[in-house]
Amino acid sequence: MESINLLEESSIGERLGRLARLWRMVADAELAPLGLTHSRWSALWKLYRMGQGISQKELADALEIELASLMRTLGQLEQQGLIVRHSCSHDKRVRRVSLTTAGEELLDFIKQRIIAIRKELFDGISVDELAIFEKTLTQISDNAIKKLHRNMLKDEE
Repeated sequence: MESINLLEESSIGERLGRLARLWRMVADAELAPLGLTHSRWSALWKLYRMGQGISQKELADALEIELASLMRTLGQLEQQGLIVRHSCSHDKRVRRVSLTTAGEELLDFIKQRIIAIRKELFDGISVDELAIFEKTLTQISDNAIKKLHRNMLKDEE
């Protein structure tokens, strides 16, 4: 009976949404002095995490945004000298993105700031608690993806 009440009254989704917004606000405030908007620093961070030479489409997919939305941000980052874009040798339609030396240096600083932010936000939470939280988030995400997949299959019938 208690688990039913928890499911009926749970505001976990709202709280996760609020947490994501707060986390973003904290990170944006920390990185704003670098002249980077959220879209710019998150594109740089994702590029750093995915590796050099990924396609613009792969980067857009990883950021979960439309390619058209990413194009303006990449143009701005290119103007700042933080990335370069070049055609793929196998398929001239595909544009690959890489960090410049200036971009790599900036990312070293961003990485330090992001780690410091995480340290502050995780204050008072043990490593074991974080591991359980991470596992729980992963399970909820996996369940949501399965549910979406099932709904897509139903729609195709």
